[in-house]
Amino acid sequence: MTTWIIHHEAILRLGAFAVMLGLLTVGELLTPRRPLTASKAVRWYSNLGLVFVNSLTLRWSFPILAVGFASLAQERQWGLFNNIAAPTAVRIIASLLVLDCAIYLQHVMFHAVPLLWRLHRMHHTDLDYDLTTGLRFHPVEIMLSMGIKIGVVAVLGPPAVAVVLFEIILNLTAMFNHSNIMLPLHVDRMLRWFLVTPDMHRVHHSVIHKESDSNFGFSVPWWDYLFGTYRAQPQQGHADMTIGLKEFRDPKYLHLVWLFVQPFLRAEKSITTK
Repeated sequence: MTTWIIHHEAILRLGAFAVMLGLLTVGELLTPRRPLTASKAVRWYSNLGLVFVNSLTLRWSFPILAVGFASLAQERQWGLFNNIAAPTAVRIIASLLVLDCAIYLQHVMFHAVPLLWRLHRMHHTDLDYDLTTGLRFHPVEIMLSMGIKIGVVAVLGPPAVAVVLFEIILNLTAMFNHSNIMLPLHVDRMLRWFLVTPDMHRVHHSVIHKESDSNFGFSVPWWDYLFGTYRAQPQQGHADMTIGLKEFRDPKYLHLVWLFVQPFLRAEKSITTK
């Protein structure tokens, strides 16, 4: 079974992506959490266009990606789990947790280091918040993130199947927790014990700095609880909070061509006077 999953990684990832995209699109249409304020057509062609560009960028930039490197590490006995005796289930679960924690720490780092923030802030300049926001990352950030994941794989030596599962889970949860769907409050409270919900992560996209520096998790909320970066609700409430960055409010910067050059823009020059 694990061999089949590894060999069909691309099909599994694409299939899971398509199913989640369809389900959340319908959910956002039927039960939206907030009204959208910017052009959905512009945002969707830009955000989904980045998915295509980022996929090609990774294929052209890396001779081997995280899953392939995990298989290579297993063959050559690199990394912790390739040199200790542990049940397969334990190694898979531990690998998923360590990889998720690494992505949490990476996210914190991309907010804390000014040069990295210039790359990551493009993710935060979306003026609305829906499932495509979870796909909106600069190609250079995507390459750096892949390099970090490969580094973690080299040290950890996780089973290749765990890396496949992690990549699928990360992609699905990123779309889910960025979605504009209405969850009943009691469901949201229950899910927050083990899953980052849209209401939880939306706080991270607040225009208020102390709120955008919270709720860094993508999949599980435990790292935010553990490291003290959890914030339950935005101070202005979900209906009235402002999404994005104060420095980038002009809708023209939502277009795909501007997303590529966004890290090189001077914030003060892009403040709209409207």
